[in-house]
Amino acid sequence: MRRLISPLALCLVVPALVAAAPKQGGAQGGAVSHGLDVAGMDRRVAPGEDFYAYANGGWAKRTVIPADRGAFGVGDEVTDLTDKRTAALIKAAAASKASAGSDLRKIGDYYTSFMDEKGIETKGLNPLAPAFKAIAAIQNRQQLAQYLGTTLRADVDVLNATNYYTANLFGLWVAQDLDEPTRYSPFLLQGGLGLPERSYYLDPAAGMAAIRTQYLAHVTAMLKLAGLADPAARAAAVVELETRMAKVHASREASGDVLKGNNHWTRADFAAKAPGLDWEAFFGAAQLKQAETFVVWQPAAFTGLSALTAEAPLDTWKDYLTFHAIQSRAQVLPKAVANQSFSFYGKVLNGATQPRPRWRIGVASTNLALGEVVGKAYVAKYFPPAEKARAEKMVAHIIKAFRARIEHLDWMSPATKAKAIAKLAALKVGVGYPDRWQDYSGLEIQTGDAFGNMDRAERFEYLRNVKKLGQPIDRTEWVMTPQTVNAVNLPVMNALNFPAAILQPPYFDSKRPMVMDYGSIGAVIGHEISHSFDDSGSLFDATGKLNNWWTPEDLKHFEASANQLVKQFDAYRPFPDIHINGKQTLGENIADVAGLAAAYDAYRLSLDDKPAPKVHGFTGDQQFFLSYAQSWREKTREPRLRQQILTDGHAPAEYRPFTVRNLDSWYEAFQVKPGQALYLEPKDRVKVW
Repeated sequence: MRRLISPLALCLVVPALVAAAPKQGGAQGGAVSHGLDVAGMDRRVAPGEDFYAYANGGWAKRTVIPADRGAFGVGDEVTDLTDKRTAALIKAAAASKASAGSDLRKIGDYYTSFMDEKGIETKGLNPLAPAFKAIAAIQNRQQLAQYLGTTLRADVDVLNATNYYTANLFGLWVAQDLDEPTRYSPFLLQGGLGLPERSYYLDPAAGMAAIRTQYLAHVTAMLKLAGLADPAARAAAVVELETRMAKVHASREASGDVLKGNNHWTRADFAAKAPGLDWEAFFGAAQLKQAETFVVWQPAAFTGLSALTAEAPLDTWKDYLTFHAIQSRAQVLPKAVANQSFSFYGKVLNGATQPRPRWRIGVASTNLALGEVVGKAYVAKYFPPAEKARAEKMVAHIIKAFRARIEHLDWMSPATKAKAIAKLAALKVGVGYPDRWQDYSGLEIQTGDAFGNMDRAERFEYLRNVKKLGQPIDRTEWVMTPQTVNAVNLPVMNALNFPAAILQPPYFDSKRPMVMDYGSIGAVIGHEISHSFDDSGSLFDATGKLNNWWTPEDLKHFEASANQLVKQFDAYRPFPDIHINGKQTLGENIADVAGLAAAYDAYRLSLDDKPAPKVHGFTGDQQFFLSYAQSWREKTREPRLRQQILTDGHAPAEYRPFTVRNLDSWYEAFQVKPGQALYLEPKDRVKVW
């Protein structure tokens, strides 16, 4: 199941976020490492040659990616600890005598039902019978449109929001309109692919061809499990249909362009601009009859996908829908289905060799279904008011430092500076948890009905968002749960969320020198603030309106600096045949540079520019930069890394510490000299904000 998050939301990264020694953070109540992990460094490497290896080489050598993961970073340890705590809270709710229908009873019943593998096995594929019956009953294109309308969901994956992709044919999110920020608009998104991105279907490289062969085998196996005759031939037709979809999809890079995405279509426009699908039947089934105007994020894809609903054989569409129906619910179907799903998505696409423990998947599913109920219990036990106040104080310091940086920019005109400062002043910052908790009274959870619970929770989330249409804008709403180890900027809302789970040791730790907190969580805070001024965020004014508030000269300077950063990251090549896409990752890279610079300034201001005490022989500046580099520890299997490079708006974790190349203070701290691999001439160091 998936949870709504706008593709305009700019997340830090998931899951590798924080720094700690991997054998010290483990289970609940276990020892936590405070401060720098000196043993995890490799001092044989010169900082100017490879700062990531210098800070993390020892950790990388002794760390093994668990068999059930495609990647593993120190942030996964914080996530693991948070999951264990969350599981304990959920189990306590299940064991409690909470009244039927109460929030606590709902999370307990949801998790218990999900963990009832024997009950799930006994039911077999019976829970899918209504969907299979509805698909089999499709006899014409109008009925196809109606069925597709019932599959529309607020389902941009919270873990992959920057992919601008949904597994359903189309996806919906409801957000503040880009042109009229006083009202909500329904945004529509391309989708429909079973593989991560269009290039998986179209790239002629041998590696991609091998994945396509394995995907065809997977679709065949799933259709066989669904009971269809001649599954191989049907699977071939389904994959061919998805290949035709991929050909009309917008690229990942193009989808990240806000100006290209802001396309307002009236209801009447769909029949003229995207003929083929019976749009009135589709919107009626999707309960969107009241919406008069939509924002179509990838218009050419909608034209192409709509045409396919009229061109491709109905029987192929029905087989396609059958495959996606069983695939989308693999977690709550018998083991034969779940294991087949893992064999492709876990092994082939991520490189894992065994599935995640069932309880972890259960926690994740419960979080998606009833996230703020679980979150309310989590913060009550694990996020005391003193930590919230300490985090809010640090946020205030970094905002102050960011404002000072704007005021002292020598290239920006007074007019543009005034608009930037106004936007910073209007920023809505949420720390720990939302001001107002979500109401789940309308969500029905039944004991022993894992499939139905997931289905109803997904539908509840969809209708919750549809109901926003016509309502006042709520800037207090969060898109992440408090138990999420991540952070997010919402440029349309001009708001930030810093969940409680990221505000814990070793990322945010009162038992270590403050300079280290500034290098780790401070850089996160600076990163998210900076997103309001990156290549996308800078297009929005203080109200969240898509509005160019730059003078032409200022914009030209900003774009020149951005192009420098594009070239920097284009030069990083994880594999001989593929490099990081500097344009695709530009927003995150700008936020890293500007956020780290603001955090550095805030750390120096917090000490009145006096030197911090040395720790392990490291100066304050060295502690700051090492804390930053150790916060990006991650090891990734090749299939997962290749997928990330193609689909993600974030550069791989190993390359994000190289952001330090753009700060003069890093060169001074580590005596980096010309001729070393990371050395940049002063004129080539990017200083955006």
